[in-house]
Amino acid sequence: MTTARELQERFHLCMPLFIALGDEMRLSIVEVLTEEAMGPERPTGPVIFEDHALNVNEITQRTSLSRPAISHHLKILKDAGLVGVRQEGTANYYYLTLRESNRKLMELGYRLEEFMY
Repeated sequence: MTTARELQERFHLCMPLFIALGDEMRLSIVEVLTEEAMGPERPTGPVIFEDHALNVNEITQRTSLSRPAISHHLKILKDAGLVGVRQEGTANYYYLTLRESNRKLMELGYRLEEFMY
């Protein structure tokens, strides 16, 4: 049985995710990265998000945000664990990293349901 304190701890662990996803501009960046990974047709197998990374210029071209704004929002998404980065030469390429975030949210949902019912 989940206690109120345990539930509060789970919410606290998910807070950076909620904050990061609570902004429309950051959601638009997540959508751009999702569209890049999924392509025009939904893949039939697992998607390796790191293989579908975009740099700041590519993300800027697909949104209404400036480069500095994109960089600012990418930092928040990265700090929340929603976006990863790999470096190629002098360019940074950003991609979705959802596995850990999904695990945290699923655990929160499980604990919340256990607490309430």
